[in-house]
Amino acid sequence: PDYLSLSPTILDNCDDPLASLLSPMAFSSSSDLTGTHSSAQLNQRDGTGGWSPADSNAQQWLQMDLGNRVEITAVATQGRYGSSDWVTSYSLMFSDTGHNWKQYQQEDSIWTFAGNMNADSVVHHKLLHSVRARFIRFVPLQWNPSGKIGMRVEVYGCSYNDSKARISSSPPSATLGSLLDDQHWHSVLIERVGKQVNFTVDKHTQHFRTKGEADALDIDYELSFGGIPVPGKPGTFLKKNFHGCMENLYYNGVNIIDLAKRRKHQIYTGNVTFSCSEPQIVPITFVDSRSSYLLLPGTPQIDGLSVSFQFRTWNKDGLLLSTKLSEGSGTLLLSLEGGTLRLAIQKRAEHTAEILTGSDLNDGLWHSVSITARRKRITLTLDNDAASPAQDTTPVQIYSGNSYYFGGCPDNLSDSQCFNPTKAFQGCMRLIFIDNQPKDLISVQQGSLGNFSDLHIDLCSIKDRCLPNYCEHGGSCSQSWTTFSCNCSDTGYTGATCHNSLYKQSCEVYRHQGNTAGFFYIDADGSGPLGPLQVYCNITEDKIWTLVQHNNMELTRVRGAGPENPYVMVLDYSGSMEQLEGVINGSEHCEQEVAYHCRRSRLLNTPDGAPFTWWIGRSNERHPYWGGAHPGVQQCECGLDESCLDIRHFCNCDADKDEWTNDTGFLSFKDHLPVTQIVITDTNRSNSEAAWRIGPLRCYGDRHFWNAVSFYTEASYLHFPTFHAEFSADISFFFKTTALSGVFLENLGIKDFIRLEISSPSEITFAIDVGNGPVELIVQSPSLLNDNQWHYVRAERNLKETSLQVDSLPRRVRETSEEGHFRLQLNSQLFVGGTSSRQKGFLGCIRSLHLNGQKLDLEERAKVTSGVRPGCPGHCSSYGSTCHNGGKCVEKHSGYFCDCTNSPYEGPFCKKEVSAVFKAGTSVTYMFQEPYPVTKNISLSSSAIYVDAAPSKENIAFSFMTAQAPSLLLYINSSSQDFLAVLLCKNGSLQVRYQLSKEESHVFTIDAENFANRRIHRLKINREGRELTIQVDQQLRLSYTFSPDVEFRVLRSLTLGKVTENLGLDPEVAKANTLGFVGCLSSVQYNHIAPLKAALRHATIAPVTVQGTLTESSCGFMMDSDINAVTTVHSSSDSFGKTDEREPLTNAVRSDSAVIGGVIAVVIFVICCVIGIMTRLLYQHKQSPRTNHMKEKEYPDNLDSSFRNDIDLQHTVSECKREYFI
Repeated sequence: PDYLSLSPTILDNCDDPLASLLSPMAFSSSSDLTGTHSSAQLNQRDGTGGWSPADSNAQQWLQMDLGNRVEITAVATQGRYGSSDWVTSYSLMFSDTGHNWKQYQQEDSIWTFAGNMNADSVVHHKLLHSVRARFIRFVPLQWNPSGKIGMRVEVYGCSYNDSKARISSSPPSATLGSLLDDQHWHSVLIERVGKQVNFTVDKHTQHFRTKGEADALDIDYELSFGGIPVPGKPGTFLKKNFHGCMENLYYNGVNIIDLAKRRKHQIYTGNVTFSCSEPQIVPITFVDSRSSYLLLPGTPQIDGLSVSFQFRTWNKDGLLLSTKLSEGSGTLLLSLEGGTLRLAIQKRAEHTAEILTGSDLNDGLWHSVSITARRKRITLTLDNDAASPAQDTTPVQIYSGNSYYFGGCPDNLSDSQCFNPTKAFQGCMRLIFIDNQPKDLISVQQGSLGNFSDLHIDLCSIKDRCLPNYCEHGGSCSQSWTTFSCNCSDTGYTGATCHNSLYKQSCEVYRHQGNTAGFFYIDADGSGPLGPLQVYCNITEDKIWTLVQHNNMELTRVRGAGPENPYVMVLDYSGSMEQLEGVINGSEHCEQEVAYHCRRSRLLNTPDGAPFTWWIGRSNERHPYWGGAHPGVQQCECGLDESCLDIRHFCNCDADKDEWTNDTGFLSFKDHLPVTQIVITDTNRSNSEAAWRIGPLRCYGDRHFWNAVSFYTEASYLHFPTFHAEFSADISFFFKTTALSGVFLENLGIKDFIRLEISSPSEITFAIDVGNGPVELIVQSPSLLNDNQWHYVRAERNLKETSLQVDSLPRRVRETSEEGHFRLQLNSQLFVGGTSSRQKGFLGCIRSLHLNGQKLDLEERAKVTSGVRPGCPGHCSSYGSTCHNGGKCVEKHSGYFCDCTNSPYEGPFCKKEVSAVFKAGTSVTYMFQEPYPVTKNISLSSSAIYVDAAPSKENIAFSFMTAQAPSLLLYINSSSQDFLAVLLCKNGSLQVRYQLSKEESHVFTIDAENFANRRIHRLKINREGRELTIQVDQQLRLSYTFSPDVEFRVLRSLTLGKVTENLGLDPEVAKANTLGFVGCLSSVQYNHIAPLKAALRHATIAPVTVQGTLTESSCGFMMDSDINAVTTVHSSSDSFGKTDEREPLTNAVRSDSAVIGGVIAVVIFVICCVIGIMTRLLYQHKQSPRTNHMKEKEYPDNLDSSFRNDIDLQHTVSECKREYFI
């Protein structure tokens, strides 16, 4: 299409950062530590903080697609944020296609660039010779020997033009208009006030702001219209002069044409006439892709053919011309195939001669075609223009025929008369010449020349379906003659018009889908205009926190700032303020921790002075209150608590002490958040110093996902303002009901309407009318929908399709007609839960209602509406299955949570294993007692800690991993000598031993494999009365029935690992108990008791005793790692980490005495170590005569050795002999 555009700007310097605005998909690599694309822009801190490959070796690389060919002048690198991973040297490679790479050379050799010495400093390199390429690849050569490869990178340069004058090839400030060469008048209006510009072409207006700092337009006031009088003048277009007519040409109210007519001295004209002679050109339109054609006659010639015409279309394929040649010389075909022009001469017995030329000829522009044949040579000319391809010629004998079919073939003709191997042409043609004679298409219309079918004559009805662009959220539009389509890649949206967000609206929704903590993109307004924002979802058992990080998370020191030269830091959250407001407004509670550490640096200057430090919030207003205080009160948290160092002041720092102190607290007034700037002005005095830290924006609670109402009369409804959704409409909500039918929502117009209802217990109906008649979509469910369970409904209508989705059932879709009415025009109120007629009302609950991303507050409206109650209980009936492994679903007003008290697992869904490493001699003993009340502030139920009487059933489950055999995994004893033991024999077989009396014992051995093989195995022992089953790794290994005489006794204790009490163990158990268990146990459960979890989580209140070393760790992690490296790491809920905020500046705050004390402590420690070593040597010397006798009983303390060495315990524990092998 033709475009009317403002001129591009000239780039003076070529050092713009090119990678900072790239999407994550523009980065690719040889491999990635995360398994997905990692953004690796300079100063990137989100996600993994840059790129690291899966393996660090010389075959790794990081690649960027810069989108277009650009001029690259410099590069810069960093290491991976917060790590010891950086590259110390690298090379560069370039490519235009992503293949066929070329290495960067300098001084006739492949150049090696010096890299980084730490993770955070930036190392720049300016290229000696700039490079033009689209793709750039960084190839690490060497890296930190104490870490891995890690990179964050930037590329500097600019767009370029091949012409000598450098003119930016980036899009101009505004582009508007299409098909402006249609020989009709078009209006153009450009208005500028300051930086704001309104650009209007015909009825379409685009608003934009100019670049640069000045508001004035600094030009030389030599305005040129229609062309440039002086060729090559700097800053001018490299385009042809305008050829056509202009009228009503005004500049700031001055009629330029009138001045030119009167030959005013300031007006210069060249080759301009003051009349508009419009040529009489008759276009035709081929309307139908099946039946349109035009037949024109010609004169047969012995050796000659001449045809020319112009065409325009959006279709890639179509027949332009078919004519049967005389004298058996075949058929001439001219067609578009994939946007390329193809001329073919087909003869039955001979090879087809063809010429191909042009590309993208389906661009909607007029293209001229000329075919001439003389003296056995045929010539095809496309767009007789200096920029067109060279003429293609092929020797062939041509005898022209007498019939020329344009656009297609009639249905009643044989292939010999008109042949069409492709689709018929849809588009426009004009200026048709045959034998160098113009054809009068008006005569064709009148029936006196040729023949035709389904043509529009004297009219080109081409339509630009991509103007305006109905592809939302930056989707790119492409079109054919009859329809348009949207490419939504890299937009974050999907659907026929890129209307639907790929991301959920909050962390609460991600949690509801079963996700645990991690980085996610959330789209606070769904299909609305706000884009997705990356956040960290910290999903815990009680709250779902949303954290948004900014660009300065570290504790920052400030010196030398005063009122005349204040310290100002602007915080960047990698998202727009509108996106952040969407997150905050949709949350129940938000907060930001602010900390100010000070030494002779006043904060708010309380009680009466002007504040020395303040922060700026979302509305760009100054706020002189600090964390923990209320808005409008110039105080800190200690002022409210009356706990400040000096009671005369309301902040600790305002006491102006020489010692370090701090004011720390949370800002939680949502209307002021987030903090966007901090200003400090009191660190310029002697010994004055401060340090500040502002934490991430933290929010919890989704105000809308659980926002629900209950309708309990058919006549009740909620009403809201009219739903405005002319081109795109999406409606989504959850419902539950026991009613047979009812209307969920309805909105009416004069003729248009939209309605969603449950029409029968298993049917949902979506009905809509945009003026072309009602369209109805019905989804039938194989199961009843009025089962009082939550069900999800989503209905959408756009210019391409209408759809209805219910739960996970197949989506019903109906394509929308692109002709006729397409605007949905409604004017009544929106009724929710009923209709305007108060009939067919809905009985039940509706929650989380969204219309085009807008969230409706149902609960607030229900508070003032009769027949409707806010809230709807009963979430666990629908979502209780999300609580696993014995977790209990507990109702909340807003949703539910999983109570993992009685589960050996933990986490938001009771799916996170609780596991620990046992070393030689480690013992966990759980005592069974009579239940008694648990003290206050304890969330555990008594049944989770204590058990009474002899159990009628036993449900034992746990996972284990070890390399030691024999070993004792679990031992349960009763008040008598009865016991249950689970152990591994020396050969690695698994043994379960029941001792039910002195006389009666049962031994069950499972020798399917060696279970001491450093792999995780899951054991389940289930006894219901006298029926016993044993499962190993989800396979049933044993079923057994005890005799009726067997009596099960009251339990006394349960021990994991080594039994330390003197219980008079069975000899076989005693042998296995020599070392107990060395390895990892996970998720141990006995009925409703979780003894390992009690030892790790509730050791102070549960009747559990731990002896030896018990280290919490993941068994799965240990399988693939060095056991010595396994450590327990306790982290706070703040995923971005925290520093020690009491003592922010260790080097500054610690006094010299602290350093001296540290030296003394080190000396004492060294002396103790020397004494310990000497004592050990003396002891070993005294014990040496016994060493040879005890050597086989020694066991290494090193856990890694216990896993990796096969321990010989031949003299300690013999083979298990009394076994029944299963």
